[in-house]
Order: sequence, then structure tokens, then C-alpha cells
Amino acid sequence: MATSRIPCKVHQCSKCFGNTEYMCISCPDELCSKCKEKHVKELKTLDHNVMTYRDKSNYIRTQEFCVRHSSNVYKMYCELCELSLCDHCGKHKKHRNIDLETAYKTKKQQHKETIHTIRSDALFYRPVILTNINSDFKTCLTRFSIFQSEMVTKAQTFKDLVNFVLNDLMSNVFCAFNFKHRCLKQKIEIIRHLLRLQHYLYKYERSAIHPIQFLKMKSHLPKIQENLNLFLHTSQFSVRDSFSEKRIAESLGGVKIIEKGNRTIGNECLLKVMSSPEFIQSLTLAGVRGCGHISCARLNRVWVSDDRDNLILTNITGVNLHRLDEFHSHCESYTGYGPHTVNNEGDLIYINRNYNINKLSKDMKTTTTFIEKTDYPWIPWCVDVSPHTGDLLVGMYRNKPKSGKVTRYNQSGQLTLTIQHDNRGIGLYNRPSYIKENNNRDVVVSDSGTVVVTEYGGRHRFTYAIHPFGSKLVPLGICTDALSNILVCDGMNSTVQMLNKDGQFLSYLLIRPPGTFRPCSLSYDINTHRLWVGSYNNKKVCVYRYVTRLDTSAGPNLTTADAIESLNVVPTNDTEKPQQDNECLLQLMSHPKILYSFTVTDVESCGHISLVASDQVWINDRNNLIMTNTTGDTLDHLEDCNSDFTGLHTVNSDSELIYIDEEYDISKQSTDTETDTTFIQRPDFKWRRWSVYWSLLTGDLLVGMFNIKRETGKVTRYNQSGQLTQTIHHDMNGMELYRQPNYITENNNGDILVCDSLKVVVVVDLGGRHRFSYSGHPPGSGISPCGICTDAMSHILVCDNKTNTVHMLNKDGQFLSHLLTKEMDEPHSLTYDANTHRLWVGSYNNNKLCVYIYIEQRNALTDEPAYCPCGDA
Repeated sequence: MATSRIPCKVHQCSKCFGNTEYMCISCPDELCSKCKEKHVKELKTLDHNVMTYRDKSNYIRTQEFCVRHSSNVYKMYCELCELSLCDHCGKHKKHRNIDLETAYKTKKQQHKETIHTIRSDALFYRPVILTNINSDFKTCLTRFSIFQSEMVTKAQTFKDLVNFVLNDLMSNVFCAFNFKHRCLKQKIEIIRHLLRLQHYLYKYERSAIHPIQFLKMKSHLPKIQENLNLFLHTSQFSVRDSFSEKRIAESLGGVKIIEKGNRTIGNECLLKVMSSPEFIQSLTLAGVRGCGHISCARLNRVWVSDDRDNLILTNITGVNLHRLDEFHSHCESYTGYGPHTVNNEGDLIYINRNYNINKLSKDMKTTTTFIEKTDYPWIPWCVDVSPHTGDLLVGMYRNKPKSGKVTRYNQSGQLTLTIQHDNRGIGLYNRPSYIKENNNRDVVVSDSGTVVVTEYGGRHRFTYAIHPFGSKLVPLGICTDALSNILVCDGMNSTVQMLNKDGQFLSYLLIRPPGTFRPCSLSYDINTHRLWVGSYNNKKVCVYRYVTRLDTSAGPNLTTADAIESLNVVPTNDTEKPQQDNECLLQLMSHPKILYSFTVTDVESCGHISLVASDQVWINDRNNLIMTNTTGDTLDHLEDCNSDFTGLHTVNSDSELIYIDEEYDISKQSTDTETDTTFIQRPDFKWRRWSVYWSLLTGDLLVGMFNIKRETGKVTRYNQSGQLTQTIHHDMNGMELYRQPNYITENNNGDILVCDSLKVVVVVDLGGRHRFSYSGHPPGSGISPCGICTDAMSHILVCDNKTNTVHMLNKDGQFLSHLLTKEMDEPHSLTYDANTHRLWVGSYNNNKLCVYIYIEQRNALTDEPAYCPCGDA
């Protein structure tokens, strides 16, 4: 009889080919034993809940036999005695007994947090300590060999000193010692004494001859001293007892242990900065107008406040857990200040409406006044609790005269330190808006226009006010991370800058995040190493991770210094395609050449330009839209055009004008300029058409749209029949890409380029996927983009009102050069003629148009390489 085989399917690990033993509740991963260890240690999945497959099925083995009654199985559990019971364990019947399965699950739940800590934390850094202990064998041997050499030197020095002292005693002390003088003195004294005695004896013996004289001597009898206290000189000489062997050993070999304490591992041995920050998620909060300040609490919870007296507690899903009613922001703008913090116990510390500093217990049931306002006219403006000492740091502000200071209070609420001036008596602060203590106990303050750092005792260390590239700083929210780096939001350029603990600029951690997101507030979660970033002008909070754990099992790893430069690199495509079409035929000239310029009548400035033909363009200011030629004559004038100063018109392949009219409908004017038709009506009155561009690649119409109420933007695509085919609003992380798309164009590779009102150029591909955002050169220095176009070589040209130049980028967003620097007075609008390779540039200040050429044909005979500008052209 043939043996039947039943097929058995074994689950395979999601990460490798191993067999599945564990599953993650927080994500779909099924893991083997090795991948499970990695999963619970990585910071990305540090808070994930991993369980065995047995736990998934809730299987508990209950058929275990009683050790006291071997024929019975355990069924109950005695909570008092902490013993498992069978039916015959009678002496526990009067105790509280519960079901064995219930007892098992309860105890397992009690140990859940400890097990998580062991898996994710202890098993990660304890092996690092073991590695350091093993390395100490060699280290200690090497270091003690140095002390051994020092002890030999010390012994020789001791020997030389003994010889010197002995020689000195023999040569100087013994020879100069006046033994003769001491003995002579005693000799004279005893002779005089003997003479007195002999004189008395003589008179006594002759008394019978002179009795009267003898009687007179009775009152003057000499004292016969039996002891004249004459010291014996030779008895004073002695030699000290021999030196103690123990004392000599201590003198020669005493190696002191200067620092004592538990062996610890610094975060620099465990963590590193990632090459680029990783976006984790974004939250849109309810109950706040903006995110002026964030304080991380426990269990993935944060307190968030705005400038309208709102302070809420929310979790990682954006659900409101608590709202504080007595909070008052005292704030004059969105930028706000840091009026709350969380202490080591999880209590909320905040400034209330009366400028008292209150404490709300972590169970949110008890509110107490921690520090009452008594220091008039000083107002508490921001707070932070020291994670090292538990002290409370308070940034104070005084209006008349305007100045600031920082005070420190102990856990009893007693004032222990005031920091107000440097060592020259000059005030350190104007208005401390945000405050944080670093790991080295430095006090870091975000002040008006500067970041001021003092040491623990109050001595001024440094002030950071200007980026190395020269751009000024408008500091907002501030925090420090586990590596003692200082992170500060820059309101000037909507960036997050990273400094080291000594104030040296390291990198832009975030450069102009997509859409309406403008970083204003920061909070670093020390447990999960996640960075919470709040937006300046909406209710959005984004969570990033830029610190990861070092692979302690591998060799040398990337350190903070190694990752600095990579954070500033603009992403480019790794694979370069060979030159094709125009890239093979054209090259950049060494310098742009102006062909001619002219003044346009009937407009006051050049807001936007659309090319009709090589000698004709449409141009508008705030009130007029005209067609002109190269002599400046007005060929046509449009009455009903929208008055917004944006890219509100374009020309299609049939030379027809397409424009946004006064009702925000999209209209089309025929080539003969006699017929106007509505191409696309405005169906949604919440959205306004803001900019348009006709695609030369597909014939589609690209429209930039703006929602005034929500202060957000989007890009829509319509086919030649006016049907909506695409909407581009968010990136792959759900972040809004645009706020107000002022100008829009398309590149040769299908990319859609938008100059946004939030001082950034946003580029997405044909399918709407975000490719990159450009915010100026050097990275993060800021830009005020207006007119934009692309050329035959797929370069991106954008006018910058901030520097009054035209930036040239390659198609991947890498800065190439400033194309125009001095020739044009505030260049504002651009259009490129692909037939003649001429660039039309309009001025913001006047009605002047300039025509340039900066591209020429490549010399096919010599096959000269294309010129690549690396500086100002």
C-alpha cells in the first residue's frame, strides 16, 4: 500500500528565505528569528509589537500535570501563593483562585513592556558594553605599561634623592654641628657650681675664726642641686626605624582611579546621522490653528499649541486626547514661543493666563501652581525642564526697557540662577522665544534673530546668527537630539538647520518641505529618536527620522561628520543617458549676448510673457494684456483679462492665446484675435485658476490653481477637448506640494515646473510624482521665484526677485550658473523661443524687454564639448 503524503505549507520570512517564527502586529511582516532581532532593534520599527505565531492563535498549553498530584492537570492559579493548582490542591480553596489561562495572560501583559525594552534596547547596547570590556584588556595592559615605566623612573628618582640627602648630612650637617660649644657651656656651668660649693666649705671650716661672719651667711646658703639637668649629648643620636615596604610601594606605584561609576556607552557609539531624513508620517490636527510649539510626552503623544490660546494633547494618529482650557498663548503671531514642556515624570509644565507656571499631572487630573509670578515687570515667555537635573529653565521678557533673561529653578521652585549678561556686562537676550537644555548642560535659546548658547553656569559660549553662506537667520522652534546636535527652524527660508554642540553649521536637515508646510516648531523624542516638526501656517505636523543605530556587528560605520555633505546634495539621476537631439547639436555660449532691447507701450511692467512668433509676444502687467512686436508697438489689447500678477496666459501650437479671464474661466482667443470662446468654465468656486501653460509635447493644458480659504494649491491637466485628465496635489507621503502656483511650465522630459508663492520651485514628473524642490543656491539660502521657462537643452531658467538674477539649473535641479547678473533691472518674466534659441526677459520695474542669446550650435567638424558653466556667466 502506497504511503500518502499530505503537502504542508511553511510560511516564509518576509525578509529572507528562513521559516517564519514571529509576526509583527504593527506591520505585515512575518519574520524568522534572525530578522525578528533586527526588526525590534531598528529605530524605524522600534515601537512595533512583535509576537510569536503561537501567540497569534492564542494557544496555551494547559495539559501540564500537577507535581503534587501526578494524575491531575493544572487548571487554576492561586494569586496569594502564586502557585498553579489542580482539583486536588484543597488547601488553597479559601484563597482567591483564577483561571490558569487568565493568570497567564495577565502576567504576560505585566511583562510586556519589560520584554520590549529587553528586545529593542538592552540586547542592542549591552553587547556594545561587552565589546568595550573585551577591548579594555588590551587597553588596560597598554596603559599600565606606561605607569610601570613611570614607577621605575620614580624609584630611580627616590634613590637619587636618598643619596643626595645622605651626602648633605655628612658634608654639612654633621660637620657644622657645634658639639664642642654645647659641651663647653655645660663644663663652665659645673665648674662655677663647684667653686661655689668649695667657697662655702672653706667659710664653714673657718667659721670658728670668724664666727660673726659665719652667722651672717645663714640666710645665703647655696642650693645643692642633685640634678643640674645636663643632657647627655650622645643619647640624642638615633636613626629612624626602617621605611615601611607598604609605604614605599604606595609612594611608587599608587595609580589613582580618577573617575568612578557605572560603565556606560555614549550615544555617539550607538547612533549616527542618516544620509537624508526619512519621512514617517504627517498629521492634520483638529483644535489648533497652527503648530506654534510641540512638547513630546510619552507613548507617542505630543502637546501642541497655537497662537489662539489652544493647547491640545494628541497621539500619532492625530486624535485629540485632552484640551487645556486655562492656557493663554500671549502670542503676537504664528511664530509664537515655547510656553510648555514635559518633565521626566510625564507632567505638563505650562505658562497660564496669569503668567504663573503651572503643573498638570500626567493623569491630567491635578493642576498645581509651581511658580507664581512675582518678578514684575518680567514675563515668563518659554520653559523647558532639564532631563539631567529636573530643573526648570524659564525664558523671561521685559517690555520696558526691552530685554530678556533666563532663570533656573530647582524642583522645589526655588530660584537658583539668573542668566542675563555676558562677562562684559552686555545683555545676552532680547526676547527668548524657545529654550532647550543640551546633553552637555548647555542652555540653548532661540532669541530675536539669533541662537544664544550659554554653559550650565551661565557663561556665554557662542551666538549663531548668520549662516556660513551669508543668509540671515530668523530662528523659531529649537531642540537638541541624542547626539547633542542643535536643530533650529529658520523662518527666513523655511528650513531646519543642524548645528553641532559648539555652534558649527552642519547641514540643512530639511530644505523647504513640500507644499504649505513651513517649519516652525520642533520636538525630539528621545525614546524613538523621531523628530516632530510643526508647520507655521496650518495644522500639519510631520514626523521624520534622521538618526539611526550603528551596526555594532559590522566594521566602521558612517559617522555624523561623514553624513554632513550628503544632506546638502541635490538629488540627481544616477544614470546619465547619452546626449540626444539638441544636446548633440547645441552648446552653451561662454557668455550670454544681448541682441536688442525695446520699450513696450501700454504696460507699466512685464509680469508675464507668452511667445506668439519669433517677433511677437503677449505681455501683461496688473491691468493690461497686450500683443507687441520687437519694436514695442501694440498689436492687440485684451480687455477682460484677470488682473493677478501671475502666469495667466499662454499660447498653443496654433498661435491662439489661452488666458484666465476676470471670472477665473479659461478663455481662448483665435489667431485673428476676433473670436473669444470659453475653453474651460470654473466649476468649483473654491478654487481659482492662477496660472496656465500649453504643453508642446502633448497639447494638454496645465493649470495652476489656488484655494484662497485653505491657502493651498494644485495643478490640473486638461486635454485638447477641455476634459480634466490629471490632478497633482500631494506627494507620495500625502504632503501638499503647492500653496499658490504663480507660474507654470513644462520641460522636454515631461516634468512640470511650478514657481510657488512659498519661495520654491516645485518639480514633478509627467505622472505627478514629486522629483525635487529648488530653494536657491547655495542650498537653503532662499529664492523668490517668479517667471520660469525651459530651453532646448532642458535647462531650467527661473527669475529670482531676491538676487535680481536668472538662475540656470539642469533638468535634475542642480544649480549651474547665474545666467544674468547685471544686464537687467529686476528680471521678472521669461520666455524661450525654441526656433531661434532666443530668450526674452521682461523687467518688473519698468516696461523694458530684452532679448538674449546664450545657446549656439555645436561645431560638428571639431566636435567641441558643450560648455558647462560653473560660475557666473
